[in-house]
Amino acid sequence: MNARKDPRVDAYIAASAPFARPILTHLRTLAHQACPQIEETLKWSFPHFVHHGIVCSMASFSKHCALGFWHQGVSKAAAKGSVKSNDAMGQCGRITCREDLPPDSVLLGWIREAVRLNEAGVPARPTRKPKAPLPLPADLAALLKQHPVAKVAWDRLPPGQRREYLEWIAEAKREETRQKRLATTVEWVGEGKSLHWKYKDC
Repeated sequence: MNARKDPRVDAYIAASAPFARPILTHLRTLAHQACPQIEETLKWSFPHFVHHGIVCSMASFSKHCALGFWHQGVSKAAAKGSVKSNDAMGQCGRITCREDLPPDSVLLGWIREAVRLNEAGVPARPTRKPKAPLPLPADLAALLKQHPVAKVAWDRLPPGQRREYLEWIAEAKREETRQKRLATTVEWVGEGKSLHWKYKDC
């Protein structure tokens, strides 16, 4: 038994539907063929192959299997190059037999590219740039100045919660609505509430 293989993956394959077992076994073989150093684990209750991070994953369901890649560049290539439409988890659509899979040479290429990206330390997803803070409107600033408790609470709010209030105020189409939202903002902020406090426990 390959020391890099996880017995939980053996159990997962054995417990899968008969149609799924040869598909999963084949994908497992290809993963180890593409990268002899690759290791197996279970994440979110289904098999993953890892080498300096997640390379790919496979899963079985009652009527189909799925293959997924972690790196955005590989996942896009897999979705585009798949012979089936992407109507299931992963990028290769609903896999019901080995014939639904792309050719082995293509699969090996995707796996090796994912391994290469992991070894190079390339992030799986591009880092999102934080949104620039919105300026404090003059009318809200004036109201907060009149309510010191709310002003202190406002300054302590996380940037995301401040943005929610500011966008909510800016979305008002009528001046009357804006004034009501300004008053509500000062009231709720002074009470230590976020904009969506009513729904926190829903």
